[in-house]
Amino acid sequence: MTNQMQWINALSTRPSLEMAVTEVVDSVKQSLSNSPDLGILFISSAYASDYPRLIPLILEKLSLPILIGCSGGGVIGTKNPNQIIELEGKPALSLTVASLPGVNVQAFRLTPETLPDLDSSPDTWHELVGVSSQKQPQFILLSDPFSPGINDLLAGLDFAYSDSVKVGGLASTGVMGVQSALFYHTPDSSDLGLYHQGTVGLALSGEIMVESIVAQGCRPIGQPYQITQGERNIILELTQLQGKPQAQVTRPPLEFLRDLIQTLDDNDRQLAENSLFIGVVSDEFKQNLQPGDFLIRNLVGVDPRVGAIAIGDRVRPGQRVQFHLRDAQTSADDLGLLLKTYTASNDPQKQVQGALMFSCLGRGEALYNQPNFDSALFRRYFPNLPLGGFFCNGEIGPVGGQTFLHGYTSVFALFRHR
Repeated sequence: MTNQMQWINALSTRPSLEMAVTEVVDSVKQSLSNSPDLGILFISSAYASDYPRLIPLILEKLSLPILIGCSGGGVIGTKNPNQIIELEGKPALSLTVASLPGVNVQAFRLTPETLPDLDSSPDTWHELVGVSSQKQPQFILLSDPFSPGINDLLAGLDFAYSDSVKVGGLASTGVMGVQSALFYHTPDSSDLGLYHQGTVGLALSGEIMVESIVAQGCRPIGQPYQITQGERNIILELTQLQGKPQAQVTRPPLEFLRDLIQTLDDNDRQLAENSLFIGVVSDEFKQNLQPGDFLIRNLVGVDPRVGAIAIGDRVRPGQRVQFHLRDAQTSADDLGLLLKTYTASNDPQKQVQGALMFSCLGRGEALYNQPNFDSALFRRYFPNLPLGGFFCNGEIGPVGGQTFLHGYTSVFALFRHR
């Protein structure tokens, strides 16, 4: 027996669900020193017809007081101590089990109908989740991709738990016509624990810290601008920020973009045809901007008549923005820099014990043209750390102190002693 926090992950690629469950449970049991406090599972849609049997099969072989999880179009797990595998579109079951002495684990399930409105007090959220902000909980969130209100949920949790880290992802599927799934079991559960709507989550408090690495994989091009006119998600006018104030020019964003495209080299100009994004500065007060200071959003449309552009988020006058490009090399460099910075600044006494990875379906082999890229890069900096995760329909993680729903991003949750 030990009082140390322990995280274990096991991965199976057996085509039979019974065999896959047996393999991951047997592997976990071989490494467990204490009774487990929670389990987190990710399962590919190759087993979709057997989803109702999943939680009963696991609990039959391993006693877990709390178990949450979801389906994924790809699954990430630790096959052996030296190998992390990303399996996309193939049968795979990843089970992470944790023994957490001194940690309070509060599981919760939320539906769109039960979410408080945005005018509700923090106490309403505390009662709903089952833990107060004074306990400084850290959150893991798994949501259905089609339920409304995910952004309201994140805003509400940020409001009620302003000092807490929230990480996670939206469930996904790798097969057309197959519904994504959420899994949820607590000591009070009396059903199969299979759901298709809402959010399942964990609030971890006590002797635990959850830290995040959010790799958006973009690089800025051109210069920053300030929104001078916009409504809803449409930018109507921008002002360039560089140069003397009296020389600053206000123009429709499409005009600035056309001029910027002309300054790019051939490779970037070609990249801009399919991989052009816009970054919104998350910290309104920060002056010296770095690549990680931008919240990356899609360009969803243009209006050539007035030169306006529409983006995948609400905008308001005064926000600063900058155009960005994404490619495999930029994504690799971005994640590598974030991992290097984290490990260089991390106190060796605060050793990370476990990790989860939430990566976009648009990354993986589709982006890098090779398997296991992000996880292998992570392994370079954390050579012996168990890692589980999945490929998401959207990733949840903080940028600039706020929690956002991302796309094309890899979010890592790192667990260590407080």
